[in-house]
Amino acid sequence: MDELLQDSNFWVALSFILFCIVAFKMGYTKIITGMDNKIEAIRKEIEEAEALRVEAQELLAQYRRKQNDALREAEEIIKHAETHAANIRKQAEKDLKELMQRREQQLQERLKRIEESAIQDVKSYASELSVETARDLIYSKMDKKAQSTLVEKTNEQLDRLAG
Repeated sequence: MDELLQDSNFWVALSFILFCIVAFKMGYTKIITGMDNKIEAIRKEIEEAEALRVEAQELLAQYRRKQNDALREAEEIIKHAETHAANIRKQAEKDLKELMQRREQQLQERLKRIEESAIQDVKSYASELSVETARDLIYSKMDKKAQSTLVEKTNEQLDRLAG
């Protein structure tokens, strides 16, 4: 053992071990505290990351709901627009049909008036022709004395009617 105490390697090894023990005793709490602090910081970061992930999922779900609501609202607007367009088309068809009926009725009434006017013109022309023919026949068959008697009687009747 004497040799061991004399050996410099022994003393270097012993010094190193003592140094490690002292350093371990003095630095153990600092190392453990530092590691604990680091662990706690990592844990906080993980919790914050988890909270951010949960918040992001909630926001994603909220935006998906809003998107679905917007899609439903757009579909309702489209349905309403299609219904409104169909109603307008039906009303336009109805109005056109009524207008066509009215125009047809006006045309028929106008044709009827034209026909009545033509009939009246034909009757008037026929009566004028009849009167003229009768006058010509009467003049050709009557002598001068009968004509002057007829004119006198007609004048008397006209005077009676006028007076």
